[in-house]
Amino acid sequence: MSDRLNNTISFEELLGFYSEAGVDTPLSDTPVDRFKQSAEIAKRLVAAANETTEQKQKTAVHRPPRPAPQPRISVEGQVATATELARNAKNLEELFEAVKSFNGCTLKLTAKNTCFADGTPNSNLMLVGEAPGREEDLQGIPFVGRSGMLLNRILGAIGLTRKEVYIANTIPWRPPGNRTPTPMETELCRPFIERQIELAAPKILVALGGPAMQVLTGVKNGIIRTRGKWLSHKLENGQSIPVMPTFHPAYLLRTPSQKKLAWADFLEIRNALNGLS
Repeated sequence: MSDRLNNTISFEELLGFYSEAGVDTPLSDTPVDRFKQSAEIAKRLVAAANETTEQKQKTAVHRPPRPAPQPRISVEGQVATATELARNAKNLEELFEAVKSFNGCTLKLTAKNTCFADGTPNSNLMLVGEAPGREEDLQGIPFVGRSGMLLNRILGAIGLTRKEVYIANTIPWRPPGNRTPTPMETELCRPFIERQIELAAPKILVALGGPAMQVLTGVKNGIIRTRGKWLSHKLENGQSIPVMPTFHPAYLLRTPSQKKLAWADFLEIRNALNGLS
């Protein structure tokens, strides 16, 4: 047996072994060293992996660093920013620029213009509405639509024109679809209207509608129960300005029967203005 193992196997014997093992079909005319072939494939795979690693390292070296995520500013933080911008404004022109630079209120993103004011600052009378409508947003001027035309007639009835008063809104940007501003949006814009009143220095304020009345006076009652009653707006320096709450012109357009009450309110305003001289 040992002699058989030490002897070279003949070609005939090898073919016989293959035949008994079931190998009866050649794949090629020349022999293939599968071990060598596997080694070469493995070598190529290792080389490709190394090349990929080097490429990733080069890309990582030349890739600019990702900017650090900006922390989200809370509503309180945005209100603080608005308050600081408003306080730093030394006049109405600077305040207008501060309002336009403030990006903390999302209403600014959908509005076409910032409706800051119309009329003459330092007038005895300042009228404050809630927010711009479509026409106001297009022109960037408060109360120029149908409500504005009615307001002009009301002022004319007590002997005043737009040029003789100062007009603004508690919110300088139109809410989408003329929806009601949210309490958060109102608080974000509150520092600006408060500073605007302080810089415009009116002797009498008119709150046009319930939302404006609530911002100016803090009174939570509805406008129907509160209109016609003198309230007050507190300035930061402790002084106060009398406030007459009355119906918004848009409400009067929808409810003409209430015009007689608004007329009584503006007669009271006229009497108060006469008492200043």
